[in-house]
This record gives sequence, C-alpha cells and structure tokens, in this order.
Amino acid sequence: MTPIMFNLLLRSLWETILMTGASGLISLVFGLPLGLALVLTNRGGIAENLWVNSILGAIVNGFRAVPFIILLVALIPLTRLIVGTALGTWAAIVPLAIAATPYYARIAEVSLREVDRGLIDAVRAMGGNRWTIVREVLVPEALPGIVAGFTVTLVTLIGASAMAGAIGAGGLGDLAIRYGYQRFETAVMVAVVAVLIVLVCGIQWLGDRFVTRLDHK
Repeated sequence: MTPIMFNLLLRSLWETILMTGASGLISLVFGLPLGLALVLTNRGGIAENLWVNSILGAIVNGFRAVPFIILLVALIPLTRLIVGTALGTWAAIVPLAIAATPYYARIAEVSLREVDRGLIDAVRAMGGNRWTIVREVLVPEALPGIVAGFTVTLVTLIGASAMAGAIGAGGLGDLAIRYGYQRFETAVMVAVVAVLIVLVCGIQWLGDRFVTRLDHK
C-alpha cells in the first residue's frame, strides 16, 4: 500500500469513528429516554398510558422497519435542511442517528423491563415518586444491560456507516467502494476489512469490560 493510500485509510478511519461516535451519542441521549418512556407508559408501568405507549411504539417500529439504505435516501431533504448538504461525513450522521435512536430505545427497553418489580414497589411504598424510581432503581439496576446494548448499537453503527459510504458519506465504506471495488485494488479492500474487524473487536472488548465492572459493583 502506497503512503497516499495509507493516509487515505487513516482519514477514512477517523471519518468512520466520527460518524459512529456522534450518531451513537445522539442515539444514547434520545434513545434511553425513549426506552424509559416505553417502559413507564406500558401496562402496569408507574406512568401507565396505553395511548402514548401505542403511539411511541408505532413510531419506533416504523423507523426500525425501514431498511437503512432506504432511510438514508429518504432523509436526504432533512439532511440538507440540517447540515446544508446530503454528502459527506456530517451529512451521514443525521440518518445514522435517526436509525440508531429507535434501535437503541428497544434495547434499553428490554433491559429496563428486567428490573425486579419488587424493588420498584418497595420504593413506592416508601413514598418515592416517579423520578426517584427512575433515578434510584430503574436506571442503576438496568445499567449493565443499557451499556451492553449501547455497545451493540455502536457496532451496528459501524456497519451502517460503511453502508453510507455507498452514497458518498466518506469513511471506510467509501474507501472500500471507490478504491477496493471500483478500481480493483485488493490490498485496499483487505486493509479496510481488517481495520473494521479491529475496530469492532475493540469497541466490543471495551463494552464488555465496562459491563463486567458494573456487574461486580
């Protein structure tokens, strides 16, 4: 691999990390509250509201049902409105974040549902309000699962960011398509695959280590 291609590889790696990190952070900020809302408003929840739960569930399911490549194209007008362009790394963050938020919300919902109901009832019996239950019981008890789910979301976003390279989003996917596939440079394709494997394994390892620490607290 030439020095020029090596520099392109490093730049593409940084673009992938930027897309994954920014969209992952957005999915955490909006996805966790959405997962909490789904649990709290569900039947038997501490803020039961089946109408709200049904609407939120339909929105989440609707976005999750759309394949990412279709969502990527469908959101081009919104992407242009937000960042001023439909191409490039920053433009890709918009559809990535929108796709990841409902995905992570469902993962967080599963973890929050597994919290022992007895703990919630105990806090309510002691006069705890809804915010106290969320802050002191639901989130702390579900935290290992929440972190594990966020790790899975980040790994999924790496794959999605590579797919976004098909429409000029930059990153490792764009490099693999433009040089590895279209120019038949096998070395570039192999290098991109190797970097993606290392990146995914690194994120999964860090996530697993963090979850293990939380489990032992």
